[in-house]
Amino acid sequence: MTPTTSREWHILARPKGWPKEEDFALREVEIPELADGQILVRNLFLSVDPAMRGRMNDVESYTPPFALNEPMHGGAVGRVVASRSDAFAVGDNVQHWLGWREYSVVEGRGAGAVKVDADLAPLSAYLGVLGMPGLTAWAGLLDIASFREGDAVFVSGAAGAVGSQVGQIARLKGASRVIGSAGSADKVALLVDEYGFDAAFNYKDGPVAEQLAKAAPEGIDVYFDNVGGEHLEAAIGALHTHGRVAMCGAIAQYNATEPTPAPRNLALSIGKRLRLQGFIVIDSFGRRDEFLTEVGGWLRTGELKYRETVVEGIENNLSALLGMLRGENTGKMVVALPE
Repeated sequence: MTPTTSREWHILARPKGWPKEEDFALREVEIPELADGQILVRNLFLSVDPAMRGRMNDVESYTPPFALNEPMHGGAVGRVVASRSDAFAVGDNVQHWLGWREYSVVEGRGAGAVKVDADLAPLSAYLGVLGMPGLTAWAGLLDIASFREGDAVFVSGAAGAVGSQVGQIARLKGASRVIGSAGSADKVALLVDEYGFDAAFNYKDGPVAEQLAKAAPEGIDVYFDNVGGEHLEAAIGALHTHGRVAMCGAIAQYNATEPTPAPRNLALSIGKRLRLQGFIVIDSFGRRDEFLTEVGGWLRTGELKYRETVVEGIENNLSALLGMLRGENTGKMVVALPE
């Protein structure tokens, strides 16, 4: 029987600093009847991403902020349970962007949903290594940072969903040295022992610039920035002439209540002729098929590894989000919804 109600997360107020429980509500709503071309998806996995924090603020950005008293959006993978679309049948597995709810009414045409292959990888992987974080890592390193064989690469937030893939892709593509930073001794060990980084350090153990200098005594060619702040300043100091920075995120300042200073050594980018380029993964969606072919091949051979932190139950979405912002996840943070 087709369900008639669904639970979904709504944002009630703009968080000031760290999000609080009272800023959100999990509400039960009626599922509307499908129109021509639409599908109803029973979501199985919901994505929890750092970019969601930015959408809680009422500021101009590359994507509109979440509307108050409306459902939040995020990546999701699920199974079609009803269809009025010629392109999708009941039972198809799909990825879409109307997550943070149990059931989603999705357009079955255009960019509403795409089919995913459960034989290539577990469905949750399409929110991580084969999803937006994986494409961010692959395109950010190869296209934005213009990675070349022999480059020395430094990745911040290297145990996260994006950073862990950046380091491994750099290694697979012939980097001379791969260095990562993370927030615990266990994560540092994971980077070196499982992901094959040449060196890694815990940024909480001392100044980032000093630890980076020890890990990369001959400097770096590429910095993949997921953190900003002190990490970016340290990387600017360590970069060679004509070094490149792929500016993916700045999670260190997402919950700041006061303006954060720019790197104090930014002027070095002039003499070093550095290229610092921000980017958004949506600009790389046209490369998705090529990305899936290459990264999917590495997954099949076992050359590329990934981790997930899985939280059970839609009622725990908010705790998963806060945990991710605090760096409690290893790899991709997802919420699993039992069938």
